[in-house]
Parts: sequence; C-alpha cells; structure tokens
Amino acid sequence: MRLTDRAVAAGFRLIALGTVGSTNTEARQRARAGERGPLWLTAAAQTEGRGRMARSWISPAGNLYASLLLSDPSPFDRAPELAFVAALAVRDAVGATVPGLAKRVTLKWPNDVLIGARKFSGILIEGDSAVDKTVTAIIGIGVNCTSHPQDAAFPATDLAAEGTAVGAQRLFESLSAAMCGRLAQWQRGQGFAQILADWRAQAHGLGQPVTVRNGMGEKRGRFADLDAAGRLILELPDGGLEKIAAGDVFPLDARSGDSAG
Repeated sequence: MRLTDRAVAAGFRLIALGTVGSTNTEARQRARAGERGPLWLTAAAQTEGRGRMARSWISPAGNLYASLLLSDPSPFDRAPELAFVAALAVRDAVGATVPGLAKRVTLKWPNDVLIGARKFSGILIEGDSAVDKTVTAIIGIGVNCTSHPQDAAFPATDLAAEGTAVGAQRLFESLSAAMCGRLAQWQRGQGFAQILADWRAQAHGLGQPVTVRNGMGEKRGRFADLDAAGRLILELPDGGLEKIAAGDVFPLDARSGDSAG
C-alpha cells in the first residue's frame, strides 16, 4: 500500500499491516497510546472485522480494509458527518480508477456505497472524546475488490464481479487522494451543506418506498429527503414526516437481517 503525493503533502501517514483483528480497533488502540492523525492503517485481512451495530464484516484477503485516524477533525457534534464525507471519497476513488463505473455508483443512507443496487463498500465511524470535547475520529472503510458475501441481507457485489480488475492497492491510492479532497471540502463541518448536496445527488432510493429498521423497531414509508443534519426524512403512510438519525434502510420488499457485506 502507498499514499499518493497529495496525501503525503497534506500530512497523512500510512501503516500497512498484515492480518489484524480490525483496523478500527488498531487505530483506537494507537490513539489511546498517544498516536495522532491523520494516519491511515490498512490490513491485508481482518479476523474480527465489524460493521455498524457490532455486526461481523467478512474480511478475506484481496479486499480493501482501511481506517483513517483523525485527531480533532471537528467539533464533537459534527463528527458523524464523516460518514457522508467518506462515502463520497469512496465514490470519487472508484471514479478516478474506473471512470466508466462511476455512473453506476450510488450511496445508501447512512453509510454504504453501491454499484447499481448491490453493496460493495461499507463505512464505520467510531471515536472517542476527551473531557474538553476534543474528538478522535476513526473512519473505517471496507471495499469488496475481489470477493463478497453470498448470503448478506442486502445484496452484495465486488469490483471484480462487476468486470473491473482494480486491486486493493490501486484503489487505496486513489482513496487517499480523494479523502484529502473531501475533508478539505468539509472544512471541519463548515462545508457540510455542499457535502450533503453532493451525497444527495447520488442517493440510492431517494423518493422510493423503504423499510427503516433500528433499535426502535421497523417503520415503512417513503424516503422523502435528508435534513440539514443528514437525518433521513421518512414520509409515513398517513402523510406525516419523521426524522431518523440512525438505522438500516431496505427496499420495501427486502428480507430482514444483517446488512454487512
């Protein structure tokens, strides 16, 4: 793995690892030991990869597993916006390496990247905050380059299955440059309105009937829009609107289950 010159010039560093439990766990441990970002950690494979809500993320060799450690990237309440920043960076990276594929890449709220209607990348934002509210943020990114789960609740795919021979190393180089650009656009949260506009322009399922599942149960309605904070606005069958901060979104007829993959 290597960083692009743009990332190096912006002060990013890279630690490339072999097989680890989880790149996010490695990043957290190093941050607690005093490591400062911006620091990328990549792995050839993971034995304890995870997605949102502690779901398992299948992590065989050949795919991209990377975490970006950021020190004080924004005020505490703006850190969750990094999920939108990262999703756009993944899309930008795919577009830079395989321009013909970019038009098929869409973004699934709140943290997945799709080719057509199949998931090939997931994002996990984690972090800590000190007593003074200083934020340590970790952006975990998994991209299916050469393989994908066959039994995921949300249909999955990988770049090779889509006819694109882009390996993890080449994709990571593009990602390291794309992330620089999107973080600069975000400006610690000051530029989130434009980030959100760019994300919305590639939103999967916008205007369509969906099922939203979270710890509060399941709700059905129409994916009406996103609000200024990035929350999903669900139009309920009775015409009312509900803002949802977290959950899993499926097409209305999708089967239930884990969306990792």
